[in-house]
Amino acid sequence: MIDVINTRTADPVRQPTGLSIALASTIGFLALVGSLLLGDAEPRPPVPGIPDPGVLVGWLVPAATLTANLAAITTVGFLALAALLVPSPGPDAQGLAVDAVRIARRAAWTWVLATIVLFVATAADVFAVTLGQLRFGLLVALVRDSEIGRGLALQAAGALVLALALHWTIGTRTLLGWTAFALAVVAPSALTGHAASGGSHSLASVSLYLHLAAVAVWVGGLIALGWFASHGSRRLDTAVRRYSGLAAICFAVVGVSGVVSAMVRTTELDQLVSSPYGRLVGLKLLAYLALGSFGWWQRRQIINGAGGFRRLAACEVFVMVAAVGVAVALSRTPPPAGDVLLTPAEDLLGGPMPPAPTAARLLFGVYPSGAGLAVIGIGLIGYVLAVLALRRRLEPWPAPRTASWCAGMTVIAWATTGGLGTYSHVLFSAHLANQLLLATVAAPLLVLGAPGSLAYRVVPTARLKGEVSPRDVLGAVAASRIITSLTHPIIAVAIAAASVSVLYFTPLFTSVMSSLLGHLGMELAALGIGLLLFTSFIGSSLVHPRPARLRTTAAVALTVFTACFAVVLHATSNPVGQDYWRALDRPFATDLLADQSLAAALVLAIAAPPLVMTATLLLLRNPRNQTPSPGSPRERHERTPS
Repeated sequence: MIDVINTRTADPVRQPTGLSIALASTIGFLALVGSLLLGDAEPRPPVPGIPDPGVLVGWLVPAATLTANLAAITTVGFLALAALLVPSPGPDAQGLAVDAVRIARRAAWTWVLATIVLFVATAADVFAVTLGQLRFGLLVALVRDSEIGRGLALQAAGALVLALALHWTIGTRTLLGWTAFALAVVAPSALTGHAASGGSHSLASVSLYLHLAAVAVWVGGLIALGWFASHGSRRLDTAVRRYSGLAAICFAVVGVSGVVSAMVRTTELDQLVSSPYGRLVGLKLLAYLALGSFGWWQRRQIINGAGGFRRLAACEVFVMVAAVGVAVALSRTPPPAGDVLLTPAEDLLGGPMPPAPTAARLLFGVYPSGAGLAVIGIGLIGYVLAVLALRRRLEPWPAPRTASWCAGMTVIAWATTGGLGTYSHVLFSAHLANQLLLATVAAPLLVLGAPGSLAYRVVPTARLKGEVSPRDVLGAVAASRIITSLTHPIIAVAIAAASVSVLYFTPLFTSVMSSLLGHLGMELAALGIGLLLFTSFIGSSLVHPRPARLRTTAAVALTVFTACFAVVLHATSNPVGQDYWRALDRPFATDLLADQSLAAALVLAIAAPPLVMTATLLLLRNPRNQTPSPGSPRERHERTPS
């Protein structure tokens, strides 16, 4: 979307014109304005006597949102082009890939400025004051008291870091890391915006983030490829073929996440059909189907070796930009129905306080956790597709590994989206059971599924001599100093012990439990720390192996720490997070210390058996303390325990 011309490499005849850029931008803003009018959400003159930020702020918020979104999409797309799509015969980006990095850097600066403008306009909108009445104290208050403000501030800071970093980055591996970072920068505003203010906000927020991330890769990648095609590069076909597979994945993610987002914001189908919100959803659906048709035709052209990519891509980009404008208008349009959240518990859960727990409710209950569903969906589908890819190549994959992976996903499902997930937000015992199952039961099962070995065998290899392929990047990351240090058994145990101590024995627990990001972060952190621990204990084909004695000592040390943690929980007279539990005012399990004693017992019941079993197996497996030779990932992946 940004016109950058390198006279040393560009073909003057094929350079993108300012007219095409202006046309795409105009289409996006016209779609935004038209959708706001269609959704009956356009800014109106203020009513006398009622505080109102004014029409200017009313239009500035969606305009700045659209600008920030398009800048983010452009940043991600051109970074992906330079790091992943265009084959470079060396460790650094070359030729047009360097120009793509420059465009990404300028788009990142646009992202920073647009987010700052959006932050200021949002402050005026939230506090119902005009821009002239806005004071610095209100900006500070927006960050201090509002998750929306904190999300925008984090997004601006992340985009600023990205813009600065791209001044010095041309290495392909590093660029791939910054592409992932750019996708992460989208998360704060998605997880703390309007999606997090209604019922089922965990599911709504996570689905919104997945939607935005997939759109950024899909739309941004096509914009970047259109720019790349305008320069007549001979490597266009190679880049388009890799993008085609990536776009198919993004197309599926956008469709599923869009359906989920619409479902959690409406209660009945007829409300969706007859409301202004539903009309905009219908427009997005039409754009989605049109883009799917474009993609199908484009893939057919690739298979048949036909040309015409530039013309088809231009039409597709215009539809995509219009769809982004509709999406921004949709975020400003109130849904036809929503839950009214009255109590702290309802605000946190996205629904009413659950009834008193019973065995049936714990075993068979359902809680729509966005993080849990995302991990389960991506984990299961990705693993199964990878196994099927190996089978198409007639390469074997041990069935016990697949069974172990599926068992781990089942544990995650119950801990996050089942009955336990429901009560993990309102009972300390259920919360701790949730964390322990993720860290000490699901994690070792996932490690035994050998996902690193599977990924190493199915990710793409180099397309030309000297290219840094995704497989090379995966191997380099696994062998990096950071990963090698983190998977050292002693360091992994120290991280786990420090995390538990800081979270549960400081005021941090109350703050984390009181926010949506805190809940999502704790579940992901518990699973991540568990994967780190059991990778260091059990081993992985991609990680440098450690002596058995060292791993055994670390496992025993963690077992002892777990027992001490349980004893301290049982003996303390001050309930952990008592301010949070009292604010919930739940009608059951009102004895906080009794619930904490139950949590201490669950620590021993859930965490101790896997840790003791791991330490015992390590002792029996390698009594002579022999360390396998490191070798390369290709040489080690078959030695992964199964």
